[in-house]
Amino acid sequence: MKYIIFILIFFYPLNIFASSKQLIKNKLETTNNISFKFIQKIGKKTEEGECIISYPKKILCKYDDIYNKILVSNGRSLVINSKKIKNYLRYQLKDTPLNLILDKNFLLDKLDQVEKMKENDETFSFKIAHNNNLLNIFFDKMSYEIKGWATTDTYLNKVETKLYNVETNIMIDERLFRIQNYIN
Repeated sequence: MKYIIFILIFFYPLNIFASSKQLIKNKLETTNNISFKFIQKIGKKTEEGECIISYPKKILCKYDDIYNKILVSNGRSLVINSKKIKNYLRYQLKDTPLNLILDKNFLLDKLDQVEKMKENDETFSFKIAHNNNLLNIFFDKMSYEIKGWATTDTYLNKVETKLYNVETNIMIDERLFRIQNYIN
């Protein structure tokens, strides 16, 4: 009987003993970039598209709309451009909630501070309050990958973003995040 218990403990997958928080941290630490499709709700408006995030703090999103909306950050600035906007909109990334989402080290530090994560059937989540930003971030219960977030935008609209078809650590060209490529 002692041998059976020893074998079960020794050979049973080690992550069964790790906390969900630690497994999420492990996944995030080994993630250099993420590619995904998204559904985003801003108030009553729904938008869809696809994004690539490259840590630290770079993102490119192309929206599936008639205006060919694009959101891009080079790590310092955030630009939104579309046929609907006569001129592009430019923000300092540090002044937006995306600054927190795109900062992997910030997320890892905040995960260290979380005592208990909330969970439902599909996700684990935790809330971050930082510099007048409140962010609720979700992770998949099976893969421990980021699954989405909820926050408030610069215009005080509630923004919920859900990710699907997530791929991590794919080959990407860092030139995708050059803002000048998307400014008319």
